[in-house]
Amino acid sequence: MESKKRIVIVGGGFAGLNLAKKLAANEEFEVVLVDKNNYHFFPPLLYQVSTAFIEASNISYPFRRMFQSNPRFSFFMGALLNVDLSSNVILTENGSVSYDYLVLAMGTETNYFGMENVRQKALPMKSIDDALELRNHVLLKLEEAARSEDAAERERLGNIVIAGGGPTGVEIAGMLAEMGGNIVKKDYPTAARKGLGKIYLVDALDKLLAPMSKKSQQEAARVLEKLGVKVLLNTAVKDYVDDQVIFSSGESIPSATLIWTSGVIAREVPGLPAQVIGKGRRILVDEYNRVAGLKKVFAIGDICLQQTDPKFPQGHPQLAQVAIQQGTLLAENFRSIAKGRNLSAFHYKDKGTMAIIAKFKAVVDLPKGFFKGFLAWLVWLFIHIIPIAGFRNKLKLAFNWFWSFATNDPTLRLIIRPEKEHK
Repeated sequence: MESKKRIVIVGGGFAGLNLAKKLAANEEFEVVLVDKNNYHFFPPLLYQVSTAFIEASNISYPFRRMFQSNPRFSFFMGALLNVDLSSNVILTENGSVSYDYLVLAMGTETNYFGMENVRQKALPMKSIDDALELRNHVLLKLEEAARSEDAAERERLGNIVIAGGGPTGVEIAGMLAEMGGNIVKKDYPTAARKGLGKIYLVDALDKLLAPMSKKSQQEAARVLEKLGVKVLLNTAVKDYVDDQVIFSSGESIPSATLIWTSGVIAREVPGLPAQVIGKGRRILVDEYNRVAGLKKVFAIGDICLQQTDPKFPQGHPQLAQVAIQQGTLLAENFRSIAKGRNLSAFHYKDKGTMAIIAKFKAVVDLPKGFFKGFLAWLVWLFIHIIPIAGFRNKLKLAFNWFWSFATNDPTLRLIIRPEKEHK
């Protein structure tokens, strides 16, 4: 009897997790999931964790709990360090793992475009750790502002600059504006009366939500400006020095908080040939998501660049739906490989995009139309509950949303951080 093929998946995001779920149900494979975290999380709702609206546990679920009843699945915790193509082995920070087939699905990391001060001092939004750090930071700055008697100091502490006018930037700007209007006045009445800073949303382009329709872009700008967010377009951040956000024009804004949602770059995979790395450090793959020139290595999700889909000759957008669909199809193709059948080429089925702007305000772009407002907001809520891992998490999230939206006063504004050792 032929031994089971070991498929090693590096990265437990949308792409990797969907692939693992499909393959783990098949007796012909042994599935090993490798990730630096021991949990899957739902990136589209990170900003709600960062603004103390929902708990981190609402959007996270342990891999081992998810697959505990499946003997064909195993989890290996560790960050990828190198791929040894000659030996079919990957090296991680916690040891090596051999493979028959390797699937790279680590997604992207924050791109600071070479700005070292921004990299060191800005607050990114790519992980649970980032979201909790941002929550702590914003609350600590509010505490400092509440104690300050200096107007300029309160302005610096209260000003929040969000770099990047894509969906994440728009969503966090709207949530922070709602937080300022509904919560800060209650929790920090003295500071609010004395005057705090403003929320600035800046983007180098001439519009918000660049990948979405013009109607969505206009609606986002209208709602945010009504909430008091200062939208600065055609404005690029060039540096961040001494709590001064410096723009390409030479102008600056004093701010103790720079939130960076301005760009991503694919995670680096040492060991791959230089010729398979394309724009944005994305890995070049064929129509089956196989890495160019390599028979046993595949890449799916945001980390790959596939230019064989006729509707997307420059590559697919780095969206969750692309990652999910690629993971699902690759599982089918692995079953075809095992049975000696022909593989199926990937074609992305665009189901539309959406963004929440504020309470009861959202925009939805579908292939055949656009809608906004309360209905769009309800659709957004429903769509975001479905993929959350774990039935209990879905219930908790739904309840927390209902309570928070009904009261405008969630109770998660806790400053919790590990105590630092004194050396």
